[in-house]
Order: sequence, then C-alpha cells, then structure tokens
Amino acid sequence: MTRAYRFASLPCGRRGKWVVLGVWIVILVVSFPLAGKLTGAQTNDSSAWLPNDAESTRVVEESKRFVPADTLPAVVVYHRNGAAITAADRAKAAADVPRLKAVTGEATDSGKHRRLAVNVLGPIPAKDGKALETIVNVHVGNDGWNVLGPAVDDYRDIVQKGAPGLEAHVTGPAGYGGDFSNVFSGFDIALLAITAAIVIGILLLTYRSPILWLAPILCVGFSLMGAQALIYLLAEYAGLTVNGQAAFILTVLVFGAGTDYALLLIARYREELRRHRDRHEAMAIALHRAGPAILASGTTVALSMMSLMFATLSSTRSMGPVMAIGIVIAFGAMVTLLPALLVICGRWVFWPRRPSHGSEEPTERGVWARVGSSIAVRPRLTWVVTALVLGGLAVGVFGLRTDTLPAKDAFSTGKPDAVTGEEVLGRHFPAGSGSPIQVITKAGTENDVQAALAKVSGIADVKPAGNKPGQASGGLVYLEGTLTAPPDSERGFAAVEHARDAVHAVPGANALVGGSSAVTLDVSDASHHDQYVVIPIVLAVVFLILALLLRALVAPLILILTVVLSYAAALGVSALVFNHVFGFASTDPSFALWTFVFLVALGTDYNIFLMTRVHEETRQVGTRRGALVGLAATGGVITSAGTVLAGTFAALGTMPLVFVAALGFTVAFGVLLDTFIVRSVLVTALNLDVGRHMWWPSALSRAEPETTDVPEEPAPAVRGE
Repeated sequence: MTRAYRFASLPCGRRGKWVVLGVWIVILVVSFPLAGKLTGAQTNDSSAWLPNDAESTRVVEESKRFVPADTLPAVVVYHRNGAAITAADRAKAAADVPRLKAVTGEATDSGKHRRLAVNVLGPIPAKDGKALETIVNVHVGNDGWNVLGPAVDDYRDIVQKGAPGLEAHVTGPAGYGGDFSNVFSGFDIALLAITAAIVIGILLLTYRSPILWLAPILCVGFSLMGAQALIYLLAEYAGLTVNGQAAFILTVLVFGAGTDYALLLIARYREELRRHRDRHEAMAIALHRAGPAILASGTTVALSMMSLMFATLSSTRSMGPVMAIGIVIAFGAMVTLLPALLVICGRWVFWPRRPSHGSEEPTERGVWARVGSSIAVRPRLTWVVTALVLGGLAVGVFGLRTDTLPAKDAFSTGKPDAVTGEEVLGRHFPAGSGSPIQVITKAGTENDVQAALAKVSGIADVKPAGNKPGQASGGLVYLEGTLTAPPDSERGFAAVEHARDAVHAVPGANALVGGSSAVTLDVSDASHHDQYVVIPIVLAVVFLILALLLRALVAPLILILTVVLSYAAALGVSALVFNHVFGFASTDPSFALWTFVFLVALGTDYNIFLMTRVHEETRQVGTRRGALVGLAATGGVITSAGTVLAGTFAALGTMPLVFVAALGFTVAFGVLLDTFIVRSVLVTALNLDVGRHMWWPSALSRAEPETTDVPEEPAPAVRGE
C-alpha cells in the first residue's frame, strides 16, 4: 500500500469520515457569523482601486488637507421638462437645503449617527432659466457605499417631494455611487439563490437522483461560508481590498469550480464501486486516482488567480487572493468533506441508479466512446477543420469594445435616476458640474497654473477651492475646475490629459491633476497595462503545471494553444453579441484580462481532467487507444462540469450591470465551447494525430509506433486491476 493511497484513505476511513465531518461542522459554526460581515467590509470607491503611483492617487492623498477624505458630490438637478423655473420652484429648492444637510444615513464609521454633508452649494440657476442645481458634498467616511446608498435614497425622498410639475434627480459621483451600491447590496442573496438553483438543476439532470446532488451542494455551501469568513478577516485586519464585483464572482466561482471537482471525484468513485464491494476502499482508490487531477486543477486556478497580484490596478490585484482563497477552500472540501459524506451515506445515495459491484461501466459504450471512434477515422481533418472554425469565430474579436464604460451606460437594464439626472444636467449646465478636476500645486505658482488651465479646451471656471479657498497648506494650494464635457467621456479624458500637459509645463509648480475623471482615466490606463503583465504570467503558470503533471513538453504547449484559441473564439462571438444583440456601448478596460484569467485557468481544468486520464491509460494501452479510453471515461464528466460552470457564470447575467453581465456571458459561452468542442473534439483529434510525440520527451514518446487502423469498437473505459 503506497503512502499516497494511505493518505487518500484518511478522509473516507471508517473512523476518519466522522472526524472530517466534525471538523467541517466546527468550521461552519465559526464561519457563519463572520461570512455575513463580508458585505460591510467591501471597499467600492474607485479611488481605493487605483495604482499607488497614479497621479490621481497622489491628488487624493494631497487634497485631504483641503477637503475631507472620502467625499463625493451629489448633484441635485431640478427642472420642469423644458419649461422655465418659477419662484416657487426656487423657494422649494432653497427649503430643501437644510433638510439635505440633516441627512445622516443608516451606517456610520463611528457607530453613531452623523451628518454626511460637508457643505451644500446652491441652489444655482441655469443660464437658460430652466433648471436649478444644488451640489451636496457627501462625506461617506470609512463606511463607503454602505452609507452612500441609504443617503442618496434619503436625498431623493427629500427633493422629489414638492411643487407639482417640478422634477428632481440626484446624479453626480454620489448619485451613481448610491445606485451602484443599491444594486450590489440588494442582489447578493438573489445571486446566491439563482446560482444554487442552476447547479441543483444541472446535478439533478446529470445524476437523475433526488438525493446525490445534496452532497456537492452541502460541500459548496461549507466552502463558500469558510471562504467568505476568511476573506472578511483579511479585509478587516490585514488590509485586503474587496469590492462588490469580487464578492459576486467569488460566489459563482466557488459554486462552479467546487461542483466541477465534485463531479470528477463522484464519477471516479462510481467506477470504483462497480469494481469493489467495500465503499471505503472504492472511495480511497477513487480519491487516489482522481486526487492528482483535482489538485493540479485547483493549483492551476489558484495560481492563475494569484497572478493578478502582479497587476498595478488595486481592484485587479486584490481579486487574486479573494478568488484563490475560494478555490483552495473549495478544493479542500471536495477532497475531505465530500468523500466523508459519500461513504457515510453508502451506495443508496446514487438511488435509483445504484452502481452495484460487478455491473457494467456505462461509459464503455457511451456517447463519447462513439464520438471518439468517429474522430479516429480522420483525426487530422477533424482538428484542422475545428481549428479553422474557431479561428473564424475569433475574427469577431476585432470588434470588441473595451474602452472605458461611461457610468450612464453601465446599467444593462432599467434607467436609474442618476442617468436621468445626468441627461437633464447636460442640457442646462456644464456637463462636468459636480465632478470637478482637482489640481494641487506649489504655493506661489497658482496664478500661473490657473492661466495655463484657462487655455485648455474643455475646462472652465478654474479657481481656488477647499475649506479655506486660496490658502496654502503645507506649501501647497488646491484648485478646482469644471469640465464642459461629461467626466467619463472621451472628451472629458482628453481634457484631463491636456490639463496635465499644461500644468506639468509650468516651471516649479510640480502640479498634479486629479478628480473623478482623472481617476477613471488612470484606472483605464492601468487596466490596459496589466494585460501585458498578467497574461504571460498566467500562461507560464499553466504551462509549468501541465508539464509537471504530464511529464512532457509538447502536450502542454499544444494544450495551451487550444485554450488560447478557445478564448479568442469566445471573445469574437461575445463581441458580435454585445454589439448587435445586447447593444452594449462597451465592456470595460479590464474585461479582456478578467475573461482571459477565468477562461484559461478554468479551461485548463478540463485539459487536466482529460489528459491525466489519457496519460494514465496510455501507459497501459498506448497513445491511440489511451486517447479514446480517456475521452470515453471523462467526456461525460467534463461536459457535465462545463455545463455546471457555464450555468453558474450565466447567473451573473441576471445582474443589471453591463460589465458583470458581459463577463458572465463570455465565460459561460467560452466554457461550453471549451468542453463540448475544444476539449472533446479538438484535443482528442490532436492526441490521435500527433500520437506518441505528444509525450515528448518522456519515455511514452519513445514507445513503438502504433497502428492507425480504426478499432472496430471503442476501447473499454475501465481497466481491471
């Protein structure tokens, strides 16, 4: 009995299974109260996601001495849908000011209610006399979006009650922040329920058992709870940045990847139950044989996620440990808790299709055995045609839009009040009202800087600002200017870039330009930079793990090429759908990187599931028959796993945000493409055509050449001892 086998038998032993179950129950009890606090520990302010060396980050730090940190302007715009504002309207807007100042919100960083408004400017009449504008500078403090959503709701309740015919909207950075906050805070339970329902439905169809699906779902639930608890502790006490998007994606990743590992183990366990009377022995052998594939898969995904730590963008960098923690804990549950639960339950858990000892293994004559025989007739033609089709789909990638997504286009369904408010504001006021550019310059150079900014197209009304306008603090002066273009538009970004060029040229000023528009611009630049840093690291990680697992160099290289081709095809199809079906204005500068990491890491999972079995069989029956046996044995579990993972990411499409919906669609489509076409057809055809050379330079590549005659019937999927 080998040491590896003895280790695999620990969680499924006659005593060990109860110890494992007890340990996980303790983990659940400890994790439950902590996991619920994760939402409160999220940081969703865009400035907190910035690279440390970005110019706008430095402005955020320096401006704290002039304006309170973590302050966002909420812009209230009143109008009569094109008609002139009346005296009663002006009186109503003026009467709203003290009520706006009195709003406290529902959450505070001190544990006590505090007034949120730093100051209120206005009401300011539009030059055309058809609108009024009031700017409320909201100090959210350490509470971030937790307080912003309720506060903006309160502002809207105040301003939207008034004179008949007078309409009011709350927009600006705080208005949009409130709408985004409400989306994230109200959707976490719904997404969890949708994801769980999708996984349960697919498991019921896969196993056709009213009982078996419970074991993977329980393990996933334990995993998610443990991951959320650990992430909360790291966010609260170790400085880990967690945002709403990361928390949502964590849910679907743990459900999807965890269920994938469960499917692989259960499939191998079911095989062994047909060969062994003792279920404890059957599980030990199944875990011993499937464990390396699950370990390699989990390691690949976790290390690929950790590669995000090399990104400069803080939000992308923090995503790495969050996702890796989820994967590691899901892996731990599937190789300890799941085996224990299955052996505790016994064979009846498979009812009504119990795998009895000595019964025939159905994969021997299954669909994928027949597919393999069909591919074996002309493997080269099969992989060439498949690759050409995928290449044709990839052409659509040239139409993929990854520019910065304007806030008004960030919602995939509905029209939030902030969007309506921005449209009204743009008709009557400078489009950048309430989202000023912020300039920090050396005292004594402010006049020269103002003069330089006055020449920049797209910027108006530059003047000293802050609590003590015009006064220096620490040898610096704080200025603000108004953008004439929307702050998240290309014209707004161009104005920021021209402003930076202008003030950087002022001798001795050492001036910096920031503000919400500059923040968005720096985030976009960092996102594009990170693609060129992270993608090669992910590819290197995947290649190294595959090379170590398969003890070869040719196979890992070919497999990575198939994954990249699959990724490009998924992006190409997604671009066509986004542009011509969904009508998305863009996706996001980080979209290509995030989809690459998910699709390559998760696509490699299925390579590992297939190729570890092919490698195992090749050592016994040769490369050609090993490829057919590997496909027959794993084709069903791979397609089931892919369907589960695609279903979990498709659940993101129910969230009314363009970036999240786009990510969910692309990953879901890419996973389905990968499992049904790339892994099962393209890779199998390449295995058959390249033959023993796939395993170069290992000893398998030096085996005697095999006949290329097509077998009359598929090779058996299960070998005897």
